Amino acid sequence: MKLNKLSGDQWTKTTRRAKAAAKDLADGLIKLYAQRQRLGGHAFSPDTPWQQEFEEAFDYTETDDQLTAIREIKADMEKPVPMDRLLCGDVGYGKTEVALRAAMKCILDGKQVALLVPTTIMPPPPPGSGPFRSRWRSCPASAPPGRSRMCWNG
Repeated sequence: MKLNKLSGDQWTKTTRRAKAAAKDLADGLIKLYAQRQRLGGHAFSPDTPWQQEFEEAFDYTETDDQLTAIREIKADMEKPVPMDRLLCGDVGYGKTEVALRAAMKCILDGKQVALLVPTTIMPPPPPGSGPFRSRWRSCPASAPPGRSRMCWNG
């Protein structure tokens, strides 16, 4: 990275190029999002008794923020347009449970689920254990041993 004097020509050229690059990026994003809205997506079904049973099996009391995130994510999933949402929060505030509920909604509609986690923060548990397997214990969905994909067994 090169430093320039604020009063020099190089600074003016650099800021002009940065503004042009930001405008190009914004234009590209606007076109991409317009195209995604036109193409449409899968509108997931409303909650089923299996979904309700899965959620009731959660061992903890949900926080207000969790309940809000769950409601908003489910509402997005039930729309016939692609969903763009990023769930962020500090460690220990229930993001995994929110993701598992959304995953169950996908599975119940016959869709595949991919949950991506940074393994340096959330290392894989021993085979057959961990929140992913234990939450699905009583449901007709499972990830076969040694695999990360969830399958519908019903």
